[in-house]
Amino acid sequence: MTRRAVRIANCSGFWGDRQIAAREMVDGGPVDVLTGDYLAELTLGILAQRVQAGGNGWVPTGIAQINEILSDCLERGIKIVVNAGGLDPIGAADVIRSAAAAADLEVSVAAITGDDMAGEVRADLSRFTHMDDGWSLADRDLTVLTANAYLGCWGIVRALERGADVVITGRVTDASVVMGAAAWWHGWSEDSWDELAGALVAGHLIECGTQVTGGNFAFFQTIGSLDHLGFPIAEVGADGSSVITKHPGTGGRVTGDTVRAQLLYEIGARGYLNPDVIAALDSVGVVDHGNDRVAVSGTVGVAPPPTTKLACVTVGGFHNQVTFLIAGLDADAKAEAITSALWANLGGQEQFGEVHERWAKTSLDDPRSHEAAFNRLTIRVIDRDKSLVDRRFSRAAVELALANYPGLTVTAPPGRAVPHVIYVPCLVPQRGQTVHVDDTNLHINPPAVTGGTLPAERVITAVEIDGNRVRTPIGRVVGARSGDKGGDANLGVWVRSDTAYHWLYEFLTTERLKELMPDLTEFTIERHPLPNIQALNFLIRGYLGDGALASTAIDPQAKALGEYFRSKLVDLPEELLAF
Repeated sequence: MTRRAVRIANCSGFWGDRQIAAREMVDGGPVDVLTGDYLAELTLGILAQRVQAGGNGWVPTGIAQINEILSDCLERGIKIVVNAGGLDPIGAADVIRSAAAAADLEVSVAAITGDDMAGEVRADLSRFTHMDDGWSLADRDLTVLTANAYLGCWGIVRALERGADVVITGRVTDASVVMGAAAWWHGWSEDSWDELAGALVAGHLIECGTQVTGGNFAFFQTIGSLDHLGFPIAEVGADGSSVITKHPGTGGRVTGDTVRAQLLYEIGARGYLNPDVIAALDSVGVVDHGNDRVAVSGTVGVAPPPTTKLACVTVGGFHNQVTFLIAGLDADAKAEAITSALWANLGGQEQFGEVHERWAKTSLDDPRSHEAAFNRLTIRVIDRDKSLVDRRFSRAAVELALANYPGLTVTAPPGRAVPHVIYVPCLVPQRGQTVHVDDTNLHINPPAVTGGTLPAERVITAVEIDGNRVRTPIGRVVGARSGDKGGDANLGVWVRSDTAYHWLYEFLTTERLKELMPDLTEFTIERHPLPNIQALNFLIRGYLGDGALASTAIDPQAKALGEYFRSKLVDLPEELLAF
């Protein structure tokens, strides 16, 4: 007999998200499973530094959320599945058991391990190479803080099958917590490719919390108040289709547009890779049924890849930096003057392992405010020798305060040297995992079948629209969502009519994108059409260099890249402005 759809509620999109969200989701209406996503490359690095300083390896806010609502979840039969175990899922599970015992609660807590590969990586750095650029960790002599392979959902499934009330994982994929809950509820097999792919998409849609209910949304003025957005729920059916919704009466909106925007977030090619399945994103259909209910269906899945991503957080020496604000006339000459003086006082830049200079000319020719007159020059130095980039660098920059270009000021005085943290994504063979539950250890093998091939890509016919053109920001018609993919950035754009999509498909080539945004000219850009949701996704290779942790950019995770794009003036067909 087919079971009803499982109601999976999310209560966290990152470490630092709304602490009361777990309580809101449990109290707000019927829920079968509560999930939370807390991990990112930045999070793993922070946890590693906490452990080195004698702290715990799990996410404290996530464990606190669980302890706060555990009694109510047990009473109502709500399962809890979160990746807040971080670097120590077993330790996190012990904390929950201890808190439950102190409250006279009987609870079964499962921990899932198998993702930690730091020991293997440290033993032979040369074996592990950057998945895009090909260099090995040994080539740059990097110190490994953490190395965690992305795991799939089947450890979660087996834990729930054995009666676990709470499942604590380490570095599973963000969507695995939803996939595991759905696969357990519906009794899917490991080769239920379409069903798993549908749950993967549902997990991707709710993993970032309120981003699918109106947060970070291009057309935010259609959402209403952004004061207190409700967290999302995915109702996942037996066939893998889902309805994305939220509790009644909560803030924000769930619409076809908010769902399309989140579907485009931090994706690459049309094949969305996961350790358990590959989802064909160009097969996904999104239909808005109103009243904060959006149906997501039609997702095609095939067998997963033979490899999985290994997220290595490493340290390559130390860095320090200063950002000079340069206002008014002769800005280029002022930048040259301060750069020359800084290196002269330090004895030359060649002594440093690496030097990065970022010159951002952002001032207006006739500024109407003080702030509009500024440009930014960021200078970062990196070296294995901490003393080179510590107080010595900071002092040299500060000593120029009264001795260089007119109006010299900085965003903040340069401080002490800090570890130069670099994110390195690698590929490794699929990993097994271990479920620790009720004093037993259950080993889960990696997928037996891998290497599926996606269906052929749908052919789109481009259409040139005749008629009058209006010079206006492209964002008046085109929505966008952007983010980081390691050292790459993605820019997903969508429109809201077939007419507009035919125009967008013809107009927005990679060459046109570089014309609109000249600072993308040096990068290789891939374009991936997603016609079912009237969207294009652009993957900008190398835009973030060594990743957000090492970036000197003002927007190191490319979160605002989409809004930069939407501000560009283009000659739009007048008829599109009606949509």
